[in-house]
Amino acid sequence: MLVGLQVALPILLTALVVGLLVSIFQAVTQIQEMTLQFVPKIVAVGLVLLFAGSWMLMRLVEFTTHVLTTLPPR
Repeated sequence: MLVGLQVALPILLTALVVGLLVSIFQAVTQIQEMTLQFVPKIVAVGLVLLFAGSWMLMRLVEFTTHVLTTLPPR
């Protein structure tokens, strides 16, 4: 569960922060456009995946390798 949290945390925190900033912007300007909520989140999450995706994949591969090597032989 810890590896899953480590891998998901950058994406979730990015979506949370961007969503909060867009919500504050919408409240201040009173613009209630639904696409204004989704487009920045998609772009931000895409950038996080672009920059941290290799690290995430490396963590998952390490975890899978560890699990498979510690399995008892049949």
